Amino acid sequence: MTLLRSWIDSANSATTDFPLNNLPYGSFSTDESHVRCGVAIGDRILDVSSMEEDGFLDLSEEFVFAVGDWSDFMALGPAVWATFRARLTAMLVEGAADQTEIARYLVPMDAAQMHLPFAISEYTDFYAGRHHATNVGTMFRGAENALPPNWLHMPIGYNGRASSVVVSGTEVRRPWGQLKAPTEETPRFAPCARFDLELEMGAIVGVGSDGPVSVAEADAMIFGYVLLNDWSARDIQAWEYQPLGPFQSKATATTISPWIVPKAALEPFRCETPAREVPLLPHLQDAGPMLYDIALEVGLAPEGAAETVIARTNYREMYYSSAQQLAHHSTSGCPMNVGDLLGSGTISGPTKDSRGSLLELSWGGKEPITLETGETRSFLEDGDTLTLRGAALGDGYRVGFGACTGTVLPALADPFAREGAL
Repeated sequence: MTLLRSWIDSANSATTDFPLNNLPYGSFSTDESHVRCGVAIGDRILDVSSMEEDGFLDLSEEFVFAVGDWSDFMALGPAVWATFRARLTAMLVEGAADQTEIARYLVPMDAAQMHLPFAISEYTDFYAGRHHATNVGTMFRGAENALPPNWLHMPIGYNGRASSVVVSGTEVRRPWGQLKAPTEETPRFAPCARFDLELEMGAIVGVGSDGPVSVAEADAMIFGYVLLNDWSARDIQAWEYQPLGPFQSKATATTISPWIVPKAALEPFRCETPAREVPLLPHLQDAGPMLYDIALEVGLAPEGAAETVIARTNYREMYYSSAQQLAHHSTSGCPMNVGDLLGSGTISGPTKDSRGSLLELSWGGKEPITLETGETRSFLEDGDTLTLRGAALGDGYRVGFGACTGTVLPALADPFAREGAL
C-alpha cells in the first residue's frame, strides 16, 4: 500500500508517524481543559469528543467519547470500528468536503498533554520472545537449559496489575524492595540497584469473551497495539521469582505509548511467525500471518545529555503472536474483558545490538555498554530517560506509535516517610 494523501499537509510527510494510513487513537487535554478523545493526523489531533458533542458523529444512542477515553467506543465492536475508521478517512483524505468545518476541530499536537487512552481492565505480561528467553536462560541456567521444557509448547505469561500502567512521559521512581546477593546470608530492604527496561508491544482487547477462543477469534478481538516498556527491578526479581515468578520486581510501572494504532492500520504489514521447532497443539497453531513487521528501537539519554540508540529490533522476532497469547489466556475459561492489556514479552533479535533489555545488552552487568557520551551502563541510572519508538514502514510513509518515554527518578530516602503514614 502507498501513502494515502490528506488535505492536512503534515500528514503527507514521509517522516511523520501519523499519516492518513494510520489514524491512531489517544486521549488529550489542553491547558486546564477536560480530557478528550483525539485522532492523530500529521502534527494535529482531531478532537472527536467535540465533534461528537456538535453532532458530527453518530456512533450510538449515547455519547461514547464523553468520558475522554476510548473504552466505550471499543465496546461497540469491530463493525463500528471499521465504519468509524472509514468515516475519518473520508473526512481527512485529499479533496474531502467540509474541510473548513473539520479544521475547527484540529488541535496542534505540541499544545496537547497526553493521557491514558483507555481504562485498563487487567494486565498480563508474557515471556514470548525466543531470543530474549534464550539469552536470559543462558545467563542463569546455561545454554543447555536455557528454555524451560514448556516454552516451545505455549506462551509463558503471568498475571500482572493494571494499577501501575502509566502513559508515556510519566516519571518512574526507582523502587525499594527485598534484595539478597548470593554472598549474603539474609535479605535486606533497599533501593533497586539493577533497574531495567523491557522493550515490548502491548495488545489491547476490544471484544470480551466468556470461555476459550480460537487463535482466529482472538485475532479478531484485538482492537489495536501500543509500545510498552515493562520496567523491571532485576535484583528484586532474582530474590523473589522462585518458585512463582516476578511480583514486586514488575509492579513499579509499565509505560505505554499514548496512541493506540488500530489493527486495521497494521494489516499491510502482517508477517509469519518463526518456523516451529516443535509443532504447536492444534488450539495454538497459527491462523495465517499473525505477526507484524514493525521496526523498533530504544534510546537512552543520561540526564542533560544526548541520546544513544542502544538497541534496534523488530516485532516479527516474536515466537508467539498476541493472538496466540490471547487464545492461550482463555483456554482455562478465563473471561477476557474490553480493555485488557497483554504485554508481548521482551522483543530481542539475534544480534547483540538487537537485545531489548539492559540485562541482555550488558549480559547481566558483566559487559557494560558504552553510550555516545562516553558513559557506560549496565543498568539504569537516576536521571536516565528511556524512549521506545516503533513504526511499520510502507512505501513512502510510516505507521508509527509516537514515543514511549519515561525518566528514572531517585529512590525515596525513606519510602515510609510520608504524611499520614501509620
